[in-house]
Amino acid sequence: MDKILNDLFSFQDIEYKNFNAKLIPTVDKDLIIGVRTPDLRNYAKKLFKEDEKRTFEFLNNIPHKYYEENNLHGCLIEQIKDFDLAMEYTEKFIPFIDNWATCDLFSPKVFKKYPNETYRYILDWIKDEKTYVIRYGIGLLLSNYLDENFKEEHLKIVSKIKSEEYYVNMMIAWYFATALAKQQKYAIKFIENKKLDDWTHNKSIQKAIESRRITEEDKAYLKSLKVKIVRQ
Repeated sequence: MDKILNDLFSFQDIEYKNFNAKLIPTVDKDLIIGVRTPDLRNYAKKLFKEDEKRTFEFLNNIPHKYYEENNLHGCLIEQIKDFDLAMEYTEKFIPFIDNWATCDLFSPKVFKKYPNETYRYILDWIKDEKTYVIRYGIGLLLSNYLDENFKEEHLKIVSKIKSEEYYVNMMIAWYFATALAKQQKYAIKFIENKKLDDWTHNKSIQKAIESRRITEEDKAYLKSLKVKIVRQ
């Protein structure tokens, strides 16, 4: 067992492994070590700072076997401060992501410093065939482009993503629920005009209603916009 993997097993928490396995059904339980995220992030910072050679050997050695190796990979990319290098390693890594938790875990801070450059990559990712590449792109639009970098065209772009994949549609719903809280006057049009498929439409409303950032009056209105789904 190499040093990094040995270190990860030293953080193992079996109860956490069993708990986590229920949340990520797309990952074989035998491939989950059971490392808590704060421990993983602290280890990533330490490894990146103290052992650059081993860090980049690890980043260049994909695919990985264990769930936590993939999570560590994302956390290490977050440590990279050079935009081009962070993007290079992100592009290499995201096609190997096989679950929602790894996908949602990492978002390099340097991407926020270069929103226009990152956006060009996002437009490619959301057209990809791989579930978690698409989800990653939508996730970045959610986290980095609903405040000062927001443009109404982002809502239109996300609304046009059509997928049969649960983990894509769930992220679309999270995106619109968050947009209803942060950019309500623009996002509400897409709900009123039913621009999403029925399931994603209703899930967006459900998640928005659960938010504390939306007024009771707006929640009542959103409830009135739910569509009835006929079971076949």
